[in-house]
Amino acid sequence: MANTAPARSALCHQVAALPWRREDDGSISVLLITSRTNGKWMLPKGWPMKGLSEADSARQEALEEAGVEGRVDAQAVGSYRYSKLFSDGSSTPGQAVIFPLEVTRERKDWKEKGQRQRRWMSPNEAAEAAHEPDLSRFLANLAAGRVTLSQMGQPRAIAL
Repeated sequence: MANTAPARSALCHQVAALPWRREDDGSISVLLITSRTNGKWMLPKGWPMKGLSEADSARQEALEEAGVEGRVDAQAVGSYRYSKLFSDGSSTPGQAVIFPLEVTRERKDWKEKGQRQRRWMSPNEAAEAAHEPDLSRFLANLAAGRVTLSQMGQPRAIAL
């Protein structure tokens, strides 16, 4: 049976964490997770949380969805558009604002461990694996050095 649920009209706004770490050779890796519903690769993302900044909301999503902790940058490094699917079958265009999260700890157990996979990838690998085309373009720009990660408001170039 075809999905007859109507599309929602408003653009939904979410926040995403870009978990990253520096490797021994000086390069960086980024962490992608799978969606709970379709197993496609994506960043941890969710709704802004009452009482938390957008950056801290993104950090919380990374903890719950990917089991990682770290230092989140209060300054977003970009955003990407996607199609937000709801449990009732409806969808709406969405935009996620991306906050870098320098990972300092990976938990062995976390809230959504049984529902998702996580994988460290080079930015190029992540760009190829990402399900959403706009996220893939963002990650390709990161790989090409056109996106600069910063930490706690202090810009710094990341060798890719």
